[in-house]
Amino acid sequence: QVTLLYAAFHMRHSLKYFDKMRCLRKRSAVSFLGILVICLLFMNLYIEDGYVLEGDKQLIRETATHQLNPERYVHSFKDLSNFSGSINISYRYLAGTPLPRKRYLTIGLSSVKRKKGNYLLETIKSIFEQSSYEELKEIAVVVQLADFDSAWCEGMVQDISQKFAHHIIAGRLIVIHVPEDYYPVLDGLKRNYNDPEDRVKFRSKQNVDYAFLLNFCANLSDYYVMLEDDVRCSKNFLTAVKKVITSREGSYWVTLEFSKLGYIGKLYHSHDLPRLAHFLLMFYQEMPCDWLLIHFRGLLAQKEVIRFKPSLFQHMGYYSSYKGAENKLKDDDFEEESFDIPDNPPANLHTNMNVFENYEASKAYSSIDEYFWGKAPSSGDFYGIVFEKPTKISKIKVVTGTEDRQNDILHHGALEVGEKIVGSKKGRQCTTYLRLGEFKNGNFEITDVEHKVLFDINCMRILVTKSQKEWLIIRSISIWTSQTPNQ
Repeated sequence: QVTLLYAAFHMRHSLKYFDKMRCLRKRSAVSFLGILVICLLFMNLYIEDGYVLEGDKQLIRETATHQLNPERYVHSFKDLSNFSGSINISYRYLAGTPLPRKRYLTIGLSSVKRKKGNYLLETIKSIFEQSSYEELKEIAVVVQLADFDSAWCEGMVQDISQKFAHHIIAGRLIVIHVPEDYYPVLDGLKRNYNDPEDRVKFRSKQNVDYAFLLNFCANLSDYYVMLEDDVRCSKNFLTAVKKVITSREGSYWVTLEFSKLGYIGKLYHSHDLPRLAHFLLMFYQEMPCDWLLIHFRGLLAQKEVIRFKPSLFQHMGYYSSYKGAENKLKDDDFEEESFDIPDNPPANLHTNMNVFENYEASKAYSSIDEYFWGKAPSSGDFYGIVFEKPTKISKIKVVTGTEDRQNDILHHGALEVGEKIVGSKKGRQCTTYLRLGEFKNGNFEITDVEHKVLFDINCMRILVTKSQKEWLIIRSISIWTSQTPNQ
């Protein structure tokens, strides 16, 4: 019995010992696992830290492996509204530095070494020569030398600094460069549209060049216009741009176009530049930049092109920056001298002609590249304009027909101005009209109107004086005002 009691006692102690050992092993295991987790976390942090500088480029590579499908990307691109911050890039200042004062307009140029010809200096010269002293106070020009050939960059900086030293000192000309280290992969990219590999590399790098340039310019001014490095400017282009922007107040727009060629004369709100920069980086290998821009404005709900005529910028380069190939493209809507955009004061527009589809009366009075189109008009038909306020007019110009439909002009017609408005708001019209002249070859133009008309003009109308079988396109109605009454 004593032996049994001793055995039982010994067994209880043994069990307690084993329980204690199990607890120790459990605690050791927990401690070991804890240490292992901490080690893994440190390793993970170390690995992540090693990729911090590569993060942006990796994101670009991964995103750009997908085909650009606007329908598919609408949701994800709307999330780009969060991409309002700048991209983390270190820029090298090759000449000049930005002034703290914000300008009205920044003009961006990106340039690379060409095999034949170089037009950059002529482009910069045109920007400054075609601007008045007052306009120069409101612009900043940013030139990005985007070639990786340091000798070429140094040579260009020397030339620019010699020719435009006073503009650099005044803070209106800045030359920058982004080191090659910041660029994503430019070899082995997708060969969309059966483009040769070197062409894909060229246009993909150009997208990144523009993205970096946009990113730099985001906070320099209220508005931004992109030019290419082989462009000639219209006289006083800034004044014309300001006039157009003022005329669009209250209306939504993403991109206004002042040239129909490439990436020339495309105007943006500066607050949209970070998003556009991110967008170009996300899809840098998909397609050329001017195609991507169409998707950009579409995704931001501007479906139609808003282009103004005449064009303010003209392509002057004969050789392309890609392999020195010939590039003879010209904008036939460009006017260099004495450019003056019409005022077209606020007015109500109406016609008794049979309007074709959606080519309504308002489209002839717009400064955008669109027109009114009516079916074969009869004698006595009219296109009427009733101004919201009595107006002093200095010049009137009306153009009918288009290049494609040169016979759809006003063959027999007159232009009249009127006074003394009667009728309700919708049916307002003038009681008396004065004829200013007849249309010739479908067009009408008159100057010094304020000296020929002694009253303040309330109305203007285009009157059909003889029926015609051809339809009628009124391509543009342009009105220049002198001063409003009582000023």
